[in-house]
Amino acid sequence: MSSFNDQIIEEFRANGGHVETAGFGDKLILLHTRGARTGEERVVPTMALRDEDSWLIYASKAGAPDNPAWYFNLVHDPDLTIETPQGVVEVTARELRGDDRDAAWAQVVAAAPGFADYQVKAGSRLIPAFRLTPR
Repeated sequence: MSSFNDQIIEEFRANGGHVETAGFGDKLILLHTRGARTGEERVVPTMALRDEDSWLIYASKAGAPDNPAWYFNLVHDPDLTIETPQGVVEVTARELRGDDRDAAWAQVVAAAPGFADYQVKAGSRLIPAFRLTPR
């Protein structure tokens, strides 16, 4: 894990889920996934939007041409734990497709306009979106 991610995770946990670094505020969660190849636990901060009783997350990787490692971990094992500003929650991830994905994408662009730039940078890679629903 990068030192930037380590810093974000430490700040998240020290401040009840509030992260001033990079202006994240209360829009982050920590994903606890299992490596698709290794089975090792991974903890990754990612931006999330609340959507009724679930969370929407986006595999943007800041517009890189490939998906982040956690994307493959969720596809391999969609049952995971997340840390939220409100506490720890067991969830199941479902990748959104078609109109559902497009609606979720519109929500993140409205909340964080820089995500539109991520899609431009990603080129032909359509940035995946997931819905995390409590189990």
